[in-house]
Amino acid sequence: MLKLDTTDYRILEMLQENAKLTTKEVAGELGLSITPVYERIKRLERHKIILKHVALVDRKKIGKNLIGFCNVSLNQHSKDNLLKFEQDVVQFNEVLECYHITGKFDYMIKIAVEDMEAYHKFTYHHLATLDNVGNVHTVFAMNDIKYSTAYSVT
Repeated sequence: MLKLDTTDYRILEMLQENAKLTTKEVAGELGLSITPVYERIKRLERHKIILKHVALVDRKKIGKNLIGFCNVSLNQHSKDNLLKFEQDVVQFNEVLECYHITGKFDYMIKIAVEDMEAYHKFTYHHLATLDNVGNVHTVFAMNDIKYSTAYSVT
């Protein structure tokens, strides 16, 4: 495992806040020259600490007004059944995140859809068609209290 220092952590914080920062801008903020900062960023990418650089989109401005958290129970829990469900569910465009969880349910899926009709279509035409799905319980977000994609690195 790559050992990170305070400069690496600061770079991660800065790039999580704004992935469009240039190496020159990062170096200037850190008081370092461009080449060492460039090399640090490339090292963080090589070691898969920085996975990719993305743009965050305002979901409401593209019509994704409803966020749902679907808790799913499977009927059978063999390794093959779990893997099959995971491979199938991540193919749906509505699915933003999927977690294998502990507790009463087997999976928690975060979805983004336009409205309740789109949610119905998602469950009826996608989720309910998957083999081995036993129970689905969905709750919807009424308001975004905190939304972040940045991990605390300190």
